[in-house]
Amino acid sequence: MLQLIDVFLNKNFTITFASPAQKNERSIDLAQKGIKEEFISVNSISFDDFIKKEDPSIVLFDRFMMEEQFGWRVSENCPEAMKILDTEDLHCLRKLRHEAYKKKIKFDVSQLVSSDLAKREISSILRCDISLIISEYEIQLLKEVFKIDSRLYIHLPFLLPNINDIAQKKWCPYSDRSHFIFIGNYLHAPNVNAVIQLKKVIWPIIRKKLPKAELHIYGPYASQQILQMSSKKDGFLIKGAANIALESIGSSRVMLAPLMFGAGIKGKLTDAMLAGTPSVTTEIGAEGMAGELPWNGFIENDEAKFAEKAVLLFNNKQIWKEKQELGRAIINLKYNKEKLEVQFGNEIENRLLNIDNDRDSNFIGSLLNFETIRATKYMSKWIEEKNK
Repeated sequence: MLQLIDVFLNKNFTITFASPAQKNERSIDLAQKGIKEEFISVNSISFDDFIKKEDPSIVLFDRFMMEEQFGWRVSENCPEAMKILDTEDLHCLRKLRHEAYKKKIKFDVSQLVSSDLAKREISSILRCDISLIISEYEIQLLKEVFKIDSRLYIHLPFLLPNINDIAQKKWCPYSDRSHFIFIGNYLHAPNVNAVIQLKKVIWPIIRKKLPKAELHIYGPYASQQILQMSSKKDGFLIKGAANIALESIGSSRVMLAPLMFGAGIKGKLTDAMLAGTPSVTTEIGAEGMAGELPWNGFIENDEAKFAEKAVLLFNNKQIWKEKQELGRAIINLKYNKEKLEVQFGNEIENRLLNIDNDRDSNFIGSLLNFETIRATKYMSKWIEEKNK
């Protein structure tokens, strides 16, 4: 979201950031960027007054739940405003994969079409003028599984700086790096599961072959279960939140990311590329991130093979350097901030000029908007009255 805000600021848009969430000590001070912040309430006519006063040319929803709450009010009060949905990742894909993993059954994309969550999420995509999709794999799902018109979404991954020769020279060399690393927020279920997999299965295999190696695990919100896994004797160290993530990653030799479910693209893996740190991950970990380009490390789903490749990458300087270069290529070819910003800005400007024609071509979307306003409006009005 912050990257998108910067893109619109660079295009000289005036931005108002409106949220129903209360600010806390971790909230970013957007006022420093010249952005006005507003608190908005769900199921309240006060939002109608707010949005009419703002009269925006574009409304950007942070995930489909916000579009469900406020999208119909935007359409009713500011019908000319372009509605953009920032999906982050497909929540239906993330949830169904997690459920399949817990049930120990194989996930198949055919399960998506019968999912109520998928119906909600795809309906939201259809109601919006444009949806931002972060993963190439999820673009493929929208096209092949859900049969969504390609005019309704844009592939927009992380916007990252190019790794030029100057940046590369600042990387810590192989010989000065030590240990393995994992990093991730523990409020995110795939990260918790990955740490458990590392502790129970993968790390004992690695440690047997590299008895002096350590695995440094960083991340906020560690539960007591996670904290109790820390063992200096085993070289399995729970470190807490990293002060500067890229520095911690950049001083490590190999990133381990045994992600067994989830969706979207993984910040820990692009951070590893930015820091010149090769990685070992799973198919889900690497999914939608590199396209046709070779991975900057190894992709293994089997725990024993995962550990084997981690040891190889850690010990073999030549292979390590080759994989490091592949990470640079992925960042520069797939996540080029300057190129992506220009493409996205031009696309939005073009869509604003042709919004009426695009909407005429999206009959299902207009039908869903019509029915959603009818269905949601009166439920919301009832809640408004109930709350008085």
